[in-house]
Amino acid sequence: MDVLKREFIYLWYYITILLEQIFPYWLMGMVIGSVVSVFGKERIHRLFAGMQGKKWGIFGIIPACILGIASPLCMYGTIPIAASFSEKGMRQDWLAAFMMASILLNPQLIVYSAALGSVALIVRVVSCFLCGIAAGLLVRFFYREKPFFDFTGFGEAKSRDTDPNVVLRLLKNFGRNVKATGVYFLFGILLTAMFQRYVPTDAFVSLFGKNEGFGVLMAATLGVPLYACGGGTIPLLQEWLMDGMSMGSAASFMITGPATKITNLGAMKIVLGIKRFILYLLFVMVFSLITGLLINSFI
Repeated sequence: MDVLKREFIYLWYYITILLEQIFPYWLMGMVIGSVVSVFGKERIHRLFAGMQGKKWGIFGIIPACILGIASPLCMYGTIPIAASFSEKGMRQDWLAAFMMASILLNPQLIVYSAALGSVALIVRVVSCFLCGIAAGLLVRFFYREKPFFDFTGFGEAKSRDTDPNVVLRLLKNFGRNVKATGVYFLFGILLTAMFQRYVPTDAFVSLFGKNEGFGVLMAATLGVPLYACGGGTIPLLQEWLMDGMSMGSAASFMITGPATKITNLGAMKIVLGIKRFILYLLFVMVFSLITGLLINSFI
């Protein structure tokens, strides 16, 4: 009993320290995400829709990525929007860039990632942006004359932010965000506390150290089963980086995680079909590995 009590005290100590470090970023992310969703979401989507008919060609992929990152919607919210754009004739490469960037990053996740430090934040934003660019380019060059997406059955979803009172509308959106991410955030804190207590630092460094190409591969692979919510993985990533995880390995995890999150995979399987879905998975894994190795070469 004394042993269990002691272990509980140790874990509680780690949990309180982690909450002090991470909770302000999580809370700020919730607030900013709700503000963007309530006051900026429609404008972001109007800007993307306004690209229709512009003769920007390949360069339109760039603003499509930026708007995808700025969009606060999850993938199941993004697909109906993308479907409506597709019906109006939006280019497939622009749609691919918008959707890929939207999968990987959003305003809330940017705020969460600030807890990892400025270098990790920049790495995340730049690598996710470039991943969206790469997705758009590949669709442009290999699916120029044939369809890549199939949005059959999808229509634009009705907004849930409809309360006439602005304050109540914002509070309701904030409540939905907390409900959607709170459990994952607390689970991430608990998992990180257990990692700090029971996983030897030396063993972790030997696996994910800077000069270990295998570490990048392992981090990319771990992103598949471990990633459930962006806020929930921030405590883990913070601890891993402190214990010696290379920035390249962290970048690989931050790409494969959201891209292969189970809900996102389900959505992508619906709109891509099995063959293009497999291509999507291969693209994510290859891009994350190359990105991780390049980052380790320079950082």
